[in-house]
Amino acid sequence: MQAETSGFAAAESAGKTRKAGTSGRCIRGLAAGTYPCKRVDMLSHVGLAELGLSFVNDMWGWTDRAPKGKKGKRKGKATDYALVGGTEGTVIVNITNPKRPDVLGILPSHSLAGGGFWRDIKVYKDQMYVVSEHTGHGMQVFDLRTLRNDPPGYTTYAETAHYAGFGNAHNLNITEDTGYLYAVGSATCGGGLHMVDISTPASPAFAGCFADHGYVHDTQCVVYKGPDRDYKGREICFNSNAEVVQNPPPGSDPVINAVAIVDVTNKMSPVVISRTEYANDGHSHQGWLVPGHKYFLHGDELDELTHGLNTTTRVWDVRDLDNPQMTLAWEYSTASIDHNIYTEGKRAYASNYTSGLRVLDTSRVSKPALRELGYFDVYPENDNPSFEGGTWSNYPYFAQKHVVGVSSMDRGLFVLRTKTGGGG
Repeated sequence: MQAETSGFAAAESAGKTRKAGTSGRCIRGLAAGTYPCKRVDMLSHVGLAELGLSFVNDMWGWTDRAPKGKKGKRKGKATDYALVGGTEGTVIVNITNPKRPDVLGILPSHSLAGGGFWRDIKVYKDQMYVVSEHTGHGMQVFDLRTLRNDPPGYTTYAETAHYAGFGNAHNLNITEDTGYLYAVGSATCGGGLHMVDISTPASPAFAGCFADHGYVHDTQCVVYKGPDRDYKGREICFNSNAEVVQNPPPGSDPVINAVAIVDVTNKMSPVVISRTEYANDGHSHQGWLVPGHKYFLHGDELDELTHGLNTTTRVWDVRDLDNPQMTLAWEYSTASIDHNIYTEGKRAYASNYTSGLRVLDTSRVSKPALRELGYFDVYPENDNPSFEGGTWSNYPYFAQKHVVGVSSMDRGLFVLRTKTGGGG
């Protein structure tokens, strides 16, 4: 592994003064006099320099829950951590006190030679899994329980295991009920699902491939609990699929953008259930199921630029997995490019680049209808449909209710509290 890069070397040299944060209530449409907002307060903001990163991309989170006593009750409080991906690696921030976040240190990128790239992160059974689009990175495994004995200062952590079954990968998802991980967008499996058994975290093992649809940009894989009886209890992946067609006919679209649903219960023999294209497509990017697995919220990263739409979230009725139907293309009041969306309870949390975090009411998604309840704009300069700055992702699943972490490419980590009810 390459020596420390200047970003986190500088942060490490700063010593134990790791706590940082600037708070700001949302008052008359602004937080801290800078950030446009509605029903969302800023509890703290940790900038790039404090994180030790030169650029921020994806984020995830981990809650270290207190152990259970003899009567099954937990003793002590849960500890919440934000896991922030960036060019140099993955930075870990204790946000248990959300107004005084504590930047603990960094897991450096596995492959920094030639420059860093963005990375994506997920957690399973107290283990952090990290992939990157950088050549030769593979997948890092880091035992988060190490943080319970974190030393003073800005720590440079060492990965506890490494998986080299692929070099680069765009993203990953984990079915927590089964212990299988799905890396997507790698140079293996045709860019589709590269399946890994992580039941033994220190020894990730290849489990299978799904390459029939070519490149998959993102996926959510679950043990299906929805109403379609044909697939109840099966392990199903909902893929945001952007297949590049080799030698397309003249005048035809060289990319098939679709939502594809695949049964991966048998890892060595996955089965296509459906693949459905949609109108006004640009690049099928990412999506997330609402609780109950009846509806899927989906974003296309280039439809705003390609078709002049406002920011758009598509609602898919997936009660019949063989015949999913797009029932709504819901447009926001802004024109910014949408990126990652996650659901919790009756709320959806959308990271939309230049227009920031948007909180949606999903309680009437079956009508179909969505409604914006609040927002926090981490990029107040504009709401343009561009990649110039703003939020890449968010994480609404901390033990602290209504606390949401938001990663900003050019400004670092925001810790927010929503006042919109619902989950998260």
